[in-house]
Amino acid sequence: MNINKKISNGVTYLTFPLFEKAGVRHGFSTRLGGVSQGELGAMNLSFSRGDDPEKVMENHQRFAAAVGYPVESLVFSDQVHDTVIRRVDSSDCGKGILRSSDIKGVDGLVTDDPGVTLMTFFADCVPLFFYDRKHHAIGAVHSGWRGTAGRIGARAVTVMGEEFGSRPEEILAVVGPSICQACYEVSEDVAEAFRQEFKKEQWGELLLEKTEGKYQLDLWRANEIILQEAGIPAGQIQVSGMCTCCHSDILFSHRASGGKRGNLAGLITLLPEYGKEAADE
Repeated sequence: MNINKKISNGVTYLTFPLFEKAGVRHGFSTRLGGVSQGELGAMNLSFSRGDDPEKVMENHQRFAAAVGYPVESLVFSDQVHDTVIRRVDSSDCGKGILRSSDIKGVDGLVTDDPGVTLMTFFADCVPLFFYDRKHHAIGAVHSGWRGTAGRIGARAVTVMGEEFGSRPEEILAVVGPSICQACYEVSEDVAEAFRQEFKKEQWGELLLEKTEGKYQLDLWRANEIILQEAGIPAGQIQVSGMCTCCHSDILFSHRASGGKRGNLAGLITLLPEYGKEAADE
């Protein structure tokens, strides 16, 4: 797996070697280290899962202290399985966690503001994170099967180009912990959506046909193809290889739990001096 496990003050989180080497602060939560209970235990980071808001806030405080960013800098996405991406800045900080948010119907966020921490949520869907080394800009995207079929990852590359002048060859991208092909069974309608979107020669690696109109779908490979076709070099894309369903003991998985679960979160920020902190670990 292309991912590192870290523990800080009892909070376990995950990072990518590709981003660590570039000195960009980021992290993906696990279930470990929080205060939520039962099926939400213990590090649920979503206010929409029926959890006690005070416990969710405590989880955020613990996660922020572990990774190293102020809770006040957070901006939440509002995920609806679409392909809308919005640029945010420091005027948006706190939306979704400390104050009400006008960020609606948005599955991706981008910024070049160093005071902003972008956060998206997942529990099987694919987190896609981006870092433009030249223009010092970042993006965080939620890509379920609908977003993947809609090529939201390529949309993020386009938006970063429009907003910051980013070129694909200047971007690093990671495909975060999410459900693997072996665990992700889909129906004929989903398979057809991918056949319509991808080249015929790619169908074999994306869709493994079973019986009675069922398929195993590879969202990791699909997003990797999308990012490469958007112009990001293969060597600048890193796939975690960590399945939320296979590792449901430490990660929330919608499939593994039958929907009885909390939400994981991924964050990326341009806060300075991360390189030194990473080197000291």
